[in-house]
Amino acid sequence: MGFIFIIFLLIIVIVLVVINTKIVPQANAYVVERLGAYHSTWETGFHIAIPIIDRVSKRISLKESVADFPPQPVITKDNVTMQIDTVIYMQVTDPKFFMYGVDNPMKAIENLTATTLRNIIGDMELDATLTSRDVINAKMRVILDEATDPWGIKINRVELKNIMPPQEIQNAMERQMKAERERREMILQAEGERQSAILVAEGEKKSMVLQAEGQKEAAILKAEADKEAQIRRAEGEAEAILKVQNATAEGVKMLNAASPAQAVIALKSLTSLEKMADGQSTKIIIPSEIQGLASLAASLKESINDPS
Repeated sequence: MGFIFIIFLLIIVIVLVVINTKIVPQANAYVVERLGAYHSTWETGFHIAIPIIDRVSKRISLKESVADFPPQPVITKDNVTMQIDTVIYMQVTDPKFFMYGVDNPMKAIENLTATTLRNIIGDMELDATLTSRDVINAKMRVILDEATDPWGIKINRVELKNIMPPQEIQNAMERQMKAERERREMILQAEGERQSAILVAEGEKKSMVLQAEGQKEAAILKAEADKEAQIRRAEGEAEAILKVQNATAEGVKMLNAASPAQAVIALKSLTSLEKMADGQSTKIIIPSEIQGLASLAASLKESINDPS
């Protein structure tokens, strides 16, 4: 009987050890209470609790978590009521403070977020609220991080998810944006027309310059062609005159070489006189030698024509 009792006790001890053996997974922490009071925080690894005395009070995740709070009504400095919802990224840094610092930490953070948001937005006008999200996010993160530090929570990031002004404000903003877009469109259109007119004027100017340059070039080429033609014509005339003079000189040389008789010279003179008489001149000066020859020729003609 004693042996069986010992075995029974060993089995009970083994079962209790197995039941009270805990393995804490990564990025988690267990808060352990002993006899109802905080005892320790188990981090990642193998742990054994004392049966009946020790108790795992809460399992806490150390990973960063996201809390998306519903829209909260806020009033701006210029008395515009709008709805803003926020998203908070937070992480538990001290499981003990998180366990015992505040009751229902998420509800406490939600209420703290709402009041902080109302305080910040209350000092800003509508236009500044819509264009200063980064400023609001930074201010809220600093305030919430300081407030939640005693609770073992670190606020890593705060984001304004949606800013929803009243419907009439949205309609007015849409009309304003439409008018602004139309104004920009008109400015862009006018600028485009101005640029187009400038380009057209520059094109016409360049065309006129090119046309003038073309006309100038054509005039220069024409003048050079006329000059070349005149030079060639003058050279031709000079060459012709030179040839005539050479031919005349050659003829005289040949006559001199042939030693012509006086009668031949007289005959040539009469031929030249005949050509001079056929011209347009009204007066003809006849050399004395030619006059004598003319008289001789007339006497010969009369003697030939006299039948006696």
